[in-house]
Amino acid sequence: MPELPEVEIAVRRIERALEGAEVESALAPGMVAMKSVKPPLDALVGKPVHGVRRIGKMPVVGFGAARELVLLVHMMSAGRLQVFDKRASLRDRASRVLIRLTDGRELRLREFGTKQRAWAKLLEAGDLDGEEMVATLGPEAWPAPSRDVLAEALDQPRHLHPLLRDQRVVAGIGRSWVDEILWEAKLSPFKKGSELSDDEIAALHAALHVLGDAIDHYEEVIGDSIPDKMPMPLRVHRREGEPCPRCGDTIAAIHYSERITCYCPNEQTGGKVLADRRLSRLLK
Repeated sequence: MPELPEVEIAVRRIERALEGAEVESALAPGMVAMKSVKPPLDALVGKPVHGVRRIGKMPVVGFGAARELVLLVHMMSAGRLQVFDKRASLRDRASRVLIRLTDGRELRLREFGTKQRAWAKLLEAGDLDGEEMVATLGPEAWPAPSRDVLAEALDQPRHLHPLLRDQRVVAGIGRSWVDEILWEAKLSPFKKGSELSDDEIAALHAALHVLGDAIDHYEEVIGDSIPDKMPMPLRVHRREGEPCPRCGDTIAAIHYSERITCYCPNEQTGGKVLADRRLSRLLK
């Protein structure tokens, strides 16, 4: 799933490419892709694209000279929001929402696979902050919140890995970057948030710089077009069996049905290696 660094670079490139471009037509060929009916999607016709930003892991595209309408996009696990020079065929099964521009280009929400989970909502700009998916978000992970705000958000008897991925706790982090952040902070994925010491909170807060570092990396290597697969500068996630970049110990992994958690046993779990989550109680 696109996470904070990937969405941030995408919205920067989309804004740079489309600022001022005028909408010719707007279509939603994907089944139940649009989660709103008022205002209607064709309310975008004739309006310029004006302002593209990110809230958590969700792009927000503004339309109209005063940004009176906004399109909130949730890409779920396999969605991509990209600008194309040519328009998609309505038979393209990957197309979910098509914002066609008068210059022949197209802003397209695509989704890979068959699960059809990505969605968008067209809202009056004044209604955005009250939208449930926005109103329930925790503080943004980047730029990092204050240490006190982070400590308060994490003060829960839950393991750090799912806690940091919970958008209601901290917004923007997903499976890939939580592995990187916890490795940077030298913390176990199974440490409970409520058990963090002041020093551990400080280490975790400092480790959030990896998100900004990733954005800086993308600024250097990503051109005008956003690739389907980002060149993510990951050091631990999906590096099972490789040496830890810091200590040289072998990176271990816990496999779940649809995800994987990677960590350095030497630096994060006191040398203990887990085969699966059923043994995670050993790392309390």
